Amino acid sequence: MAQYFEGIGRRKEGTARVRVADGSGKFVVNGKEAAAFFTRPGDMNAILSPLVAIGHELAAYDISVVVTGGGVSGQTSSVKLGLARALVKINSEWTSAMRKAGLLTRDARIKERKKPGLKKARKAPTYTKR
Repeated sequence: MAQYFEGIGRRKEGTARVRVADGSGKFVVNGKEAAAFFTRPGDMNAILSPLVAIGHELAAYDISVVVTGGGVSGQTSSVKLGLARALVKINSEWTSAMRKAGLLTRDARIKERKKPGLKKARKAPTYTKR
């Protein structure tokens, strides 16, 4: 197997291990074609935004992703972060372009826990006077 560069991306409960190698443009997520795995409109554009930020095409690389946990939105963002981190390992000069596009920042927002006495994290039971 050819040399590859790996980046780990996380968002909410989703974790993605992204491997990037020189190749012909194959993009595989959990054994499926990427477009078949991420079917929502705009998800593929979001995932490939690190390549757009550095001015490269998908055809220059083979990308293999193993993504676990979370929902579609968290998995999409985790793959995007993992791809950006892997590309920075390939060439560290791309770091400034990635930072400017906001692609290397880990989004730390997660689901807030439910508190005792409340219905959800912040929603209180309905107040009744009598």
